[in-house]
Amino acid sequence: MKNFLIIANEYKDPEAAYTRQIMSYLGEHGARRVISMLLGDESRDRKIDIPYGIEAILVLGGDGTMLQAARATQSSRVPLLGVNLGTLGYLTEVETDDIENAIDRLMRDDYVIEERMMLKGIAGDHVGSALNDIVVTRTGKLQIIRFDVYVNGILLNSFVADGIICATPTGSTSYSLSAGGPVVEPGARTILLTPICAHTFHSRSIVLSPEDEVVIELCKGSGDRTQTAEVSFDGTDNIPLEAGDRVTITRAVETAKIIKLSQESFLNVLSRKMSGN
Repeated sequence: MKNFLIIANEYKDPEAAYTRQIMSYLGEHGARRVISMLLGDESRDRKIDIPYGIEAILVLGGDGTMLQAARATQSSRVPLLGVNLGTLGYLTEVETDDIENAIDRLMRDDYVIEERMMLKGIAGDHVGSALNDIVVTRTGKLQIIRFDVYVNGILLNSFVADGIICATPTGSTSYSLSAGGPVVEPGARTILLTPICAHTFHSRSIVLSPEDEVVIELCKGSGDRTQTAEVSFDGTDNIPLEAGDRVTITRAVETAKIIKLSQESFLNVLSRKMSGN
């Protein structure tokens, strides 16, 4: 690799110290083209046009920055490498003290690329994508919501809960895990459904085929009370929902291409991250 785009979280690298370090090192070691840009609140939901010839995107920030960059660049097919400027990073593989070694390996093509499944969600006129999860959750005053979940046109279950998480394998270690969902190897191809604080003794996560279509329909509240909810895509693009609204979720055509340098197993990484080491 010789041509790079650096995407930095403007809050994690406010003085561009890491950006300048990487640009300088790349320039000194034979890179042909290096471009940098910032991601912040104003650019949160916009797509990024990748200049022709870029071979890798270096993402400086935390897992949230990686999710944002993956969504913003998903149509480019250019792989991403995360540099962790946050606290706990599952997607950001490179730590700050190993940046130069990581660049050396990229420039001698010593890496592998993982294809990570993404989701596509449609809510009314809004079409969004997610690398981690699409979540329907209650809004407004403290109350549970009622919703139906259909899989391939067939009613799977009716829920009374705080909401529901539709996650990819990559997202299985995020919100879905906190809600009691299973951990899935990130290279797998599955759709996970995990209710949030469901009011039943028999509510469990459900693992579906990547070819399944999931529809979540917000129902009327008990006694025809008005219900308000919202759907979010990787924690952003919050779209309000009312009774009768539907969110349709399928596997996205695009995948996120993640550069991997370490040969450490996923389970070892998971154990190390969760133990705080």
